Amino acid sequence: MGDKDTVVEMSRKGGGFLLSESDCSQVFTPEDFTDEHKQIADTAEQFAINEVMPHWEEVENKQFDVTVGLLKKAAELGLFLVDIPEAYGGLELDKAASMLVAERISVTGSFAVAFSDHAGIGTLPIIYYGTDKQKEEYLPKIASLDVIGAYGLTEPDAGTDALAAKTSAILSDDGKYYVLNGTKQFITNGAFADYVITFAKVDKKDFTGFIIDTKLEGVEIGPEEKKMGIKGSSTTQVILNNVKVPVDKVLGEIGKGHKIAFNVLNVGRFKLGAASVGGSKYGLVEAIKYANERKQFGKLISSFGAIKEKISHMMALTYAAESMTYRLAGSIDDKIHSLDKNLPDYYEKYQAGIEEYVIECSAVKVFCSEAMDFVADESVQILGGYGYVNEYFADRFYRDSRINRLFEGTNEINRLLTTGMLLRKAMKGELPFQSEAMKAFEDIMSPSLTEIDDTILFAAEKKLLSDLKKAFLIVAGAGVQKYMDKIQNEQEVLMTSADMIIDIFALESSILRAEKNIEKASENKKDLYRAVVKSLSFYFAEKISTSAKRCAFYVEGGDNLTMILGAIRKFTKYNAEGLLEARRKIADAAIESEKYIF
Repeated sequence: MGDKDTVVEMSRKGGGFLLSESDCSQVFTPEDFTDEHKQIADTAEQFAINEVMPHWEEVENKQFDVTVGLLKKAAELGLFLVDIPEAYGGLELDKAASMLVAERISVTGSFAVAFSDHAGIGTLPIIYYGTDKQKEEYLPKIASLDVIGAYGLTEPDAGTDALAAKTSAILSDDGKYYVLNGTKQFITNGAFADYVITFAKVDKKDFTGFIIDTKLEGVEIGPEEKKMGIKGSSTTQVILNNVKVPVDKVLGEIGKGHKIAFNVLNVGRFKLGAASVGGSKYGLVEAIKYANERKQFGKLISSFGAIKEKISHMMALTYAAESMTYRLAGSIDDKIHSLDKNLPDYYEKYQAGIEEYVIECSAVKVFCSEAMDFVADESVQILGGYGYVNEYFADRFYRDSRINRLFEGTNEINRLLTTGMLLRKAMKGELPFQSEAMKAFEDIMSPSLTEIDDTILFAAEKKLLSDLKKAFLIVAGAGVQKYMDKIQNEQEVLMTSADMIIDIFALESSILRAEKNIEKASENKKDLYRAVVKSLSFYFAEKISTSAKRCAFYVEGGDNLTMILGAIRKFTKYNAEGLLEARRKIADAAIESEKYIF
């Protein structure tokens, strides 16, 4: 690309990381948390450990009076004030703070689901789209937990395809209320929610948001679903039978409900990523503690290389997940902080700021939820037979983790969204995808004369990162060239391309975080940064190589295929000499401290 300023500007655009180099000084990392961040995180963590976990069995057994009582205590600690504007008694903290609360509460499993639903998708639609009257009525009560919120988008026959919803809303003859009929499925907090943010089609065509009081006549709460995991959370149907909803409970504009549904889900995906980071840290540490107690063949199993390999990779993936999550928090906060709160279109621009990073929100959701699933699965494996027994943490952790790949849009849908949004931005001229893809194609035939300067920090890894971006541009560019505007129908190609996008964002975030913080770190921490960057660079080089080859076989044949496969080999090379020592260093540090070490 062009001059340094142009490169920096491109890297700040949603999806721009794929087409430019990013400067480590421009990214936000966990090492940048302020005292305020640390204080709210500590408050949430202490509440989770000291107040919620002792009541885990009661919550898990659906004693909803206990759950509601704990939610009330969370409100007393100010944990629901984070996202609420100051004008309505809130703290209006940044996205980093909001993600930290989600991360630290996540260890409570079923309770965290109830907490997050109320604090997130049960609240944000009113903040972003509510009228002044709606905000005055609900937000102070939401903060104090005088009311509990829920969110109803899914229907029995409309999950991912939310706009296929059949719930209808017909305006009454006197124009005072809408009559709603339909069924909403999988409603978290359904058993005890006081209101539900829901969606219906006005005159059976205009998809619109509503705030529905659950005490209204005709609102029926269905029985609890019997679930694989998060058993202690309430999950019900909400059935609407001729429910008369006052017109002042319409949320946003008639026919614009999709903006509410999808924009709020972007934040939900991001927040779910943060919660998955917290879950990964919890599972990782508990598995290490068990490995430090369990003996086989006269030795602690934590001393075995097979167990160290698992712990090292669990730690590295968690580091990557955390790095990309808070990098995204910083990007969104930078965008939002530049806005004038006094302008009448503040929240419209606020939402546009979040929407700018749709690609990254989906990437964080997918990567973090799948990293957590990996940690959960390996936790069971480390515990062996005990991992399959109810009394041990791994059983609940494994079952609870699985829902995150379904929440907030399945990971498949989020993959399709990742690639689809990138191509949409390219077609609008917002990202120079085509020109950068052409440059990457030109590089196929260029000799690799660049020598890596070992005196430059992470020079080999940054060269790899640049090459991996070229590999992506080549295979994705080949797909676009072949299918043109029909590529939206080639889901296998889009999904495989998305895997590359997500992994590149994860690797880049990991390298930039280490690069930014290594100088001020202790000598031991410096070694750990180097080790985790090497471990992740090898892992992602192999993973992206596989994805790229699969995509090439999907798209090309003959001489073109041979050329592209050669390019993939060229652009996914990485010398991981010292990999075993690096991975053992990570594992040994984690085993010794019994903590998340980054």
